[in-house]
Amino acid sequence: MRLLLIHTGGTIGMAEGTNGLAPVEGLVEEAVKTRLPDGLALDIHVFSPLLDSADIGPRHWNEMLSVIRAHPDRPVIVTHGTDTMAYTGAALSQALAGEGRRVVLCGSMLPLGQNGDAEGNLSLALQAALQPGGGVHLAFAGKLLPAAGLVKHDSHAADSFRAQPQAEPVSPKSAEFAEDRRLAILTLSPGVPAKALEAMLDQLDGAVLRVFGSGTAMSDAAVLAVLQNAVSSGKRLRAVSQCEAGGLSPGTYAAGAGLWSTGIENGGTQTPEAALIHLWLN
Repeated sequence: MRLLLIHTGGTIGMAEGTNGLAPVEGLVEEAVKTRLPDGLALDIHVFSPLLDSADIGPRHWNEMLSVIRAHPDRPVIVTHGTDTMAYTGAALSQALAGEGRRVVLCGSMLPLGQNGDAEGNLSLALQAALQPGGGVHLAFAGKLLPAAGLVKHDSHAADSFRAQPQAEPVSPKSAEFAEDRRLAILTLSPGVPAKALEAMLDQLDGAVLRVFGSGTAMSDAAVLAVLQNAVSSGKRLRAVSQCEAGGLSPGTYAAGAGLWSTGIENGGTQTPEAALIHLWLN
């Protein structure tokens, strides 16, 4: 049996450098090798250069997908920084839907060799990758979480991730990410100027819009006109809740009537990250 390791970078494989912590090639690879069960061979793909996850984007998701698909029938471990783990979890969960692959994401809040969480998370990822069944998961803080709806809710604690339930992913219309698509997550906030929202949308092909509660928005005619004009011009706008859990319920409050009359899509229980990936792939 063979296992595929994709090392993208992130805290787990960092060491102190001139300007602080930075990824170092070889640390994660050696740590995985020393933990391999007898009879298990390892294939390794290392990003060049290794990245802080702040720099991860659609080009890198495509690289991950290409490597995974080039190694069929192998379980996969992806080591990755925590800051954009939720985006990559959603990206791989949705892009690989229907392909039956088993992928385990792994990262840490402290690097290997610093008496922190890295060693435990890596051992858990290895154990989880060798279990039967498909799906994309995150091995973190002693838990195996579904990666489709991850939320990093704490910027420092070892137990920093939660997983919000998501609808079962279905095979996407696109198998990879169009790197030239201009998408973003925008947030409605009290008093947001309609012209500012219009200027942002003018530069985008589509956007995820974080709205209030279960699906309400201000009754500002100018703001609603901007949203309606964007949808009418062919831009896809997908709404999600600014709340971490619970999702949207259009029609519950009269205060949401104006928002839903614009033609904006209902993201339901999707996290902002999952909704952004949905726009990219469908």
